[in-house]
Amino acid sequence: MSKKTAIITGITGQDGSYLSEFLLEKGYQVVGVIRRSSTENFERIEHIKDRLILESGDLHDQSSLVAIISKYQPIEVYNLAAQSFVSTSWHQPILTADATGVGVARILEAIRLVNPKIKFYQASSSEMFGKVQETPQKETTPFYPRSPYGCAKAFGHYLTVNYRESYGMFAVSGILFNHESPRRGLEFVTRKITDGVARIKLGMATELRLGNLEAKRDWGFAGDYVRAMWLMLQQDQPDDFVIATGQTWSVKQFVELAFAKADLDWQKFVKTDQRFMRPAEVDLLIGDASKARAKLGWQPEVSFEKLVEMMVQNDIKRLSTTADLKNSR
Repeated sequence: MSKKTAIITGITGQDGSYLSEFLLEKGYQVVGVIRRSSTENFERIEHIKDRLILESGDLHDQSSLVAIISKYQPIEVYNLAAQSFVSTSWHQPILTADATGVGVARILEAIRLVNPKIKFYQASSSEMFGKVQETPQKETTPFYPRSPYGCAKAFGHYLTVNYRESYGMFAVSGILFNHESPRRGLEFVTRKITDGVARIKLGMATELRLGNLEAKRDWGFAGDYVRAMWLMLQQDQPDDFVIATGQTWSVKQFVELAFAKADLDWQKFVKTDQRFMRPAEVDLLIGDASKARAKLGWQPEVSFEKLVEMMVQNDIKRLSTTADLKNSR
């Protein structure tokens, strides 16, 4: 019997790497769509790269998406690719709108043209809630995005709903709240913090500059959240789900805990810097995942404290290795 095939866009990212591991364990053939670029970064999937099929494609190029879907005839497509950094979306709003928003239209249309029975997962975001209209946020909470990224994600979300209702496609959106891991990009505040803690601990830095310490987020572990993506596509009927821990923590609390895990006093090292403030801030995000718990049987397994500890320890280990290599030369 031939293996089930899943296609993942954004496979080299944090979520793509965890989802790839998860699907391989489930016995899938996993096809990753990668952009052809001058600097290819396979760091997050290096340990499983020989078990993956990687194909060049791009959310800006619909013909490449049609070709890959036609070639592999997957049962599931997971769209995790995007310009996914909120701060960058202020500097590159057009690129963000095209990749994060219109890119969803290109992949949905590619699926519709090749085989509309393919199940589709769209990575929506809690940033769509932005200036929140109710707390906690659930599937019926109105969107009020506060960044070009949030606006682009809202477009992709509604388009997924539109294709589901207009063409009868099994198309779902996971409205994922912030989810982190040791594989998070260094441009994201959580990883910036844990990397900064590690550098200070190892004597490689003397301070950490951050923006708004009072912003509050619902932070979970990425490895838990990719399991929810898969569960959504195993249901009898397509539907959208909020995925969150239901707990909120401030950036300041993240900082305090991260420094404490390295036996450091954060107040001696952290400086606030206006350069890292957003033009329009999202002050509080906290998700209500009761629908996912009831219908998917999903719940997070890694606690906030364990997540922070995992990230700090990983960065200390990574930078210790780097320092050792430099010293041995």
